[in-house]
Amino acid sequence: MAFGRTLRRRRAQRRLVTDWNDLSARGSRVGHDLVGWVMWDERAKAGLGELGFPNTGVWIVAWRLAGLGNTPHPVAAAMTYSIHPGFIEATRGTIDAVTTNDAVLAVLDGAIVPGLESIVPGLAADLGDLADDLWAGVDAMFHGMRPFFSAFRARPRPADRHPGLSAWHAINCIRELRGDNHWALLASEGIDDVEAGLLHSAMVDVDEYGSEEWIARSRGGDDQSVAAAWSRLEARGLANDGRLSDAGRALRLDLEQRTDELTAPVWQAIGETATVKLLDLVEPHQDAFVQRIDETAGPRWMPAVRPGGSAVV
Repeated sequence: MAFGRTLRRRRAQRRLVTDWNDLSARGSRVGHDLVGWVMWDERAKAGLGELGFPNTGVWIVAWRLAGLGNTPHPVAAAMTYSIHPGFIEATRGTIDAVTTNDAVLAVLDGAIVPGLESIVPGLAADLGDLADDLWAGVDAMFHGMRPFFSAFRARPRPADRHPGLSAWHAINCIRELRGDNHWALLASEGIDDVEAGLLHSAMVDVDEYGSEEWIARSRGGDDQSVAAAWSRLEARGLANDGRLSDAGRALRLDLEQRTDELTAPVWQAIGETATVKLLDLVEPHQDAFVQRIDETAGPRWMPAVRPGGSAVV
C-alpha cells in the first residue's frame, strides 16, 4: 500500500513539472505571429517609400538589416543565413544610398502598434503589461554567437512611448535569439542556405506549397543552386531523386526540437506565469495573423506561422 501511494505521488509530481521545451515551441510560434506580419505591412512599406526606396518590397528584410547598424553586407548575409547574399547586398546598398538605419527603424516603430490594433484590437495594450517580464528574460541571455539577438537587444527601448511597443521589441529579440540558435545548429551540421530551404519542406504541407523547392526558391535559390543542393543532400542520404528522404525529414525534425531546447532558457527566465499569459493572449488569434499575411503577401509566405511550420525566417 505504501509503495502504491509513493508511486502515485511521484506520478503526480511528474505531471506538475513544467515542460519548458513545449512552452518554448509554443512561444516561438507566438513570437512569429507577432513579428511575421510586419514584413509585408502596408503602412511600413509606405513609410519606406517615403524614405526614397524605389522598391518597397525589400521591407521584408530592410528593417532587420537596419537593426544590425552598418554591418558590411557579407557579414549581414552570413547572419541572415538562408537569404541570397545578392538580395542582402542590394537592400543594404539601398539603405545606405537613400536613408539611414535609424529612419528605417522609425518606420518600424510607427507601424507596430497600429498594425497590431488592426489585427487584434486591444492586444498591444495587453502585451504592454508583460513588457518588464519579457525584457527580464531577454536581458538574462548570453550574447555569444547570437548576432541578430544582440544587435536588437542593444537598441534603445521604447518603454516611454508605448509599453506594447516595448513588449513587441522584447518578443522580436526572442524571435531573433531562436533564429540565431537555429542557424548555429544548421551550420554545425554542415547545412548551407539552399539546403536549409529544401530541408524546411519537412515542416510544411508540400501539397499546399506545390513542391519541396518552394521555400528554397523564395529565398533566392535558382535552378543551378537548387540542383546542386539536392545532389549534396542525396550524397548524405538526406534526399532521393529530388525529394527529402526519411532521414532528411528526421534530421529536420530533430533540428527543430534542438532549437526549442536551446531557446527554452529565455522562457524559463521570463517565468512560467508570464509565458503562459503571453500564450493565452496570442494563441487564440493565430488565424488572424495568418490571414493578414495572406492579404498582404499572399498564400505560402511566412511558412513558420502556418500549420506544421517552424518559427525561423
